[in-house]
Amino acid sequence: MGSFEAITPGTDLPRYARDLVRMHDAVIGGGRAPLRPRTVVARSWSRVLAAGLAPDRTNTRAILPFDEIEQRRRTSPLQEVIGDLSRILTGVADSSQMMMVVADADGIVLWRSGAARVRGRADELGFREGATWTETTVGTNAIGTALAEAVPVQLFSGEHFEQSQHPWYCTAAPLHDPRTGDLLGVVDVSGPALTLHPTVTALVSAAVEIAQGQLLHRQYERLQRLRDTAMPALSALPGPALVIDRNGWVAHATGVAPARRIAVPNSERAVQVPGLGLCIAEPLAEGWLLRPMTGDTRIRMTLDLSGAPVVRSTGGESDWHTPLSQRHAEILLLLHRHGRRGISVTELSTAIHGDPDHAVAIRAELSRLRRILGSVIENRPYRLSAAVEFTVELGDTLTGDAYLRGAGFSPENDAFRGRPQG
Repeated sequence: MGSFEAITPGTDLPRYARDLVRMHDAVIGGGRAPLRPRTVVARSWSRVLAAGLAPDRTNTRAILPFDEIEQRRRTSPLQEVIGDLSRILTGVADSSQMMMVVADADGIVLWRSGAARVRGRADELGFREGATWTETTVGTNAIGTALAEAVPVQLFSGEHFEQSQHPWYCTAAPLHDPRTGDLLGVVDVSGPALTLHPTVTALVSAAVEIAQGQLLHRQYERLQRLRDTAMPALSALPGPALVIDRNGWVAHATGVAPARRIAVPNSERAVQVPGLGLCIAEPLAEGWLLRPMTGDTRIRMTLDLSGAPVVRSTGGESDWHTPLSQRHAEILLLLHRHGRRGISVTELSTAIHGDPDHAVAIRAELSRLRRILGSVIENRPYRLSAAVEFTVELGDTLTGDAYLRGAGFSPENDAFRGRPQG
C-alpha cells in the first residue's frame, strides 16, 4: 500500500483494527509490538507526544463561536467551491456511513455534512464545526497530519493517537490555490472504521482536483469580466497599459508582455511595473488600470534611521512617507547594501534569522513590505528596482553596520557584507 492508503483491497478490517489498537498501546507505552506504525504515523505520534497530549483521554477541544465560524466561511476562498465539494461527496456520504468535513488552513472545521448517525457520533468527539482539528489539539488525525505533512493522509483505527478516535477512519487531502500553490484548507471524509472502502482515497483525491479546477475556472471568469469592464477605458488610451484584479493578477495587457501577477498597486503613489516602468494606478470596479507616467520616472526613496525607521519617497504625482517596523527597515537596508546584485531568500533568512530555514517567513515579510512601498522590490534575486534612487539617513553616531549589528546581524555573515549601491 502507498503512504496515502491505510488499507488495501481485501484487508480483513476487524482483524486489522484489533492489530493496530494493540500496536498503538504497545508503541505509545514504550513496549514492543509485532506490527510497526507506518512512517507517516510514527512521525505524527512523535510530534504529538512532544506536544504533551495524552492518548488515553479526549484532549481539550475549543469550539469557536458561531459568528466567528460564519466570518471564516465568508472570507475563505473555499466558500467558492464548497457547493462543488458537497455535490461530489455529500451525496455519497448521505447514503453511506460517512461524512464530509472541510477545514481551513488553520485546521478549523468550517463545513460538515453527511449521515446524521455519523455526525452524531462525531459530536461526541468534538469533531464539529468550529473545532480546531490539528495534531497539537486532537492528536494524530488525517486533517491535522495532512496539514503537518503537506500531503494526503488516510488513517485507520489505532493509527489515531487518541484512543477515543480508534473506532474511526479518516481520509484527508490538502486543497491548494491552483494559481499560487498556497494552502487553502483540507477536505476530509470520515466514518466508522469497519466501513472503510479502498475507493475512498480516490473519491477524496478526485473531489480536491475538481475543486481546484473550479477555482481556476472562476478566476478566468473574473478576469474576463474585468477585461470587459476595462475595454472602454483601454480603447481611449494611446499607449501601453495593464489591467489587473485586486490581487495583482493580470487580466489584460496592451503594448507589454507582463508577468502573470504583479504587486498590488496603491492609488496614492506611483508604482514600478516590470515592462512598463513607473505607472499611475487608477481604480476599476474590481481591479486597477495601470499606465506609464510621463516626465520624470525615477522614484527617490530615503530610509531614515536617525530615529524610529521611516521611509520617504518622491516621484510620481505626490510625495509620501510612512513608518516602518525594524524588521522591514533591516530588509530594506540589506537590499540597499547588495545593490543590483541582489540577495536570495536563503541569504536574507540567514542574515536575519541566523539560518536558511525561514524562507517562508522572509517571503511573507517581503510581501507585506511591497504592500507598504508599492512594487519597488524585484524578485529572483530580491533587489530594489533600477528605477529607485535609494539613500539612507543615519544618526550622528550611527552607521549602517552599527544599525545591523544592533539588530543582531553578524559582520562575518556573507549576507551582511553587501555594499551600498547608488
